[in-house]
Amino acid sequence: QVQLVESGGGLVQAGGSLRLSCTASGSIGSINYMGWYRQAPGKQRELVAAITSAGTTYADSVKGRVTISGDNAKNTVSLQMSSLEPEDTAVYYCHITTTYRYYWGQGTQVTVSS
Repeated sequence: QVQLVESGGGLVQAGGSLRLSCTASGSIGSINYMGWYRQAPGKQRELVAAITSAGTTYADSVKGRVTISGDNAKNTVSLQMSSLEPEDTAVYYCHITTTYRYYWGQGTQVTVSS
């Protein structure tokens, strides 16, 4: 059974940096999409960044502050975040899709203090 295991969340001061990582365990198959989403209290889950063979996509709110990278061979996707703002506080979820299935991580909390 495939599971996505996330790490790297935590508490950071505004202006600080964090790196989130997500690794898929088990035989996941051919990955065609890897992304990071976030959900703040009282808000809908939103895309932060995504990566496919065609390139990367970033939410306007994080452009220039976030970099997504993926390694299909290692079934890993990472999110490097810098210049963090209190508005970035949320639970961050990784999301991976393959030819036939999609998977979500359990979420990792990122809290940015002002």
